[in-house]
Amino acid sequence: MGSGVRGGSAAGLVRGKVAGLSGAVVGAGAQFGLVVVALRGFGGETAGVFFAAMALFLLVAGVVRLDAGGGLVYFLARGRGLGTCLWAAAPLPLALSALVAAGLFTWSGEIGALLAGGPGAGEMLRVLAPFLPVVVLTEILLAGTRGLLRMGPTVLVGDVFVPVAGLLSVVSLTPLPDAPPFAIALAWVWPWAPALVMVWLPLRLGTTRLRRPRAGLVRVVMAVHDGDDPALRGPGTREFWRHTGPRAAAATAQAVFQRMDILLVAALGGAGAAAVYTAVTRFKVLGQLVNSGLAAAAQPRLVAALDRGDLAGAREVYQASTAWLVALTWPFWIACAVAAPYLVGSVFGLAGDAVTIAVIVAVTMMAATACGMVDVVLTSAGETRRALANVLLSLAVTVIVDLALIPPLGAVGAALGWSAGVLVKNLLPLVRVVRGIGLTPYGRASLPGWSR
Repeated sequence: MGSGVRGGSAAGLVRGKVAGLSGAVVGAGAQFGLVVVALRGFGGETAGVFFAAMALFLLVAGVVRLDAGGGLVYFLARGRGLGTCLWAAAPLPLALSALVAAGLFTWSGEIGALLAGGPGAGEMLRVLAPFLPVVVLTEILLAGTRGLLRMGPTVLVGDVFVPVAGLLSVVSLTPLPDAPPFAIALAWVWPWAPALVMVWLPLRLGTTRLRRPRAGLVRVVMAVHDGDDPALRGPGTREFWRHTGPRAAAATAQAVFQRMDILLVAALGGAGAAAVYTAVTRFKVLGQLVNSGLAAAAQPRLVAALDRGDLAGAREVYQASTAWLVALTWPFWIACAVAAPYLVGSVFGLAGDAVTIAVIVAVTMMAATACGMVDVVLTSAGETRRALANVLLSLAVTVIVDLALIPPLGAVGAALGWSAGVLVKNLLPLVRVVRGIGLTPYGRASLPGWSR
């Protein structure tokens, strides 16, 4: 096999895969359970309002984060200093998130009325807004631990603690006959506050392993440099954002792409239609989180391999990860397509359009996973502007199809718009990765990647 990448041989990659996939399974189960509990416990209208408010909050968080975490992983994987990397990465997203949170809190009523047409959405947004900077900083710090090739914090904190604690808190409200909207929102979002504290220790432990104990989180807040060793110096703010700027624009488009369909269904079709669409499309969470788990383990290794021109090592990581992705998700998607009438009826108590949506999601996700993690490969190769163009085009396709089909077809129209965008988003970078970079998603490393 090709030579291993920084911080890890094949065994290190496998350990990262196992950790990432374990967290992905737990996180997917918790997110899926949250939708089931909300739909059955609070009813379609309240659940639809909750899903719309949650989608808007996560969309905004994805935008204001500016993909600082992705830039952090990129520079740390290239051996740059943690302290100055964080100092360059964190201030801008934090300031932006605080500003947006203030606006979201101030105009929560007006935004909620546009979003779902009722006061409940405004109440939820008012509760969620103060947590926006907390979520942004936590995710940036988690990315820092991944850049140090430590998957534990992302798995235990981001993939397990936050979604599971939120699910259990929402479950505790279901016995109430009329749970107030603000309580539902608070039950879901509060775990992010202790999660921020929980990231501190593993981050500082990571710096100790690199023999830079002074570059922990407290020093990041109070100082600007990593010491006198030039090898440990991180990028300046200008260098960091020169690389990350295009990624930030791509991450903005990606965040909009992931959540806009729910918001459009809520605005154009009502809270009830948003509840149906959100519930059935939660089947895609499993595939997306499996991909996220693999990407979190593979991205730093891809960056390091491509940075030193090790095309064979990058090809091995890409092909092995694609094999894992297909092998772990295709059986699920086939089962979803075949058993769609039973699944949506027994799990959500839905029928009709919900069955059609489930089949559309299953077929689309099979096509997407067959391409592997092409977005990660493209950005790891430094082609951030091309990745941005791909995401913007897929977003435009999704919005155009949604606006055309949601009014006549409702949630089914939104599913078709999402499907069109996903196909564009995966096929365009696949062509570039194969023809321009010289990597293919399948090859000799596919079966070994699975067997390991």
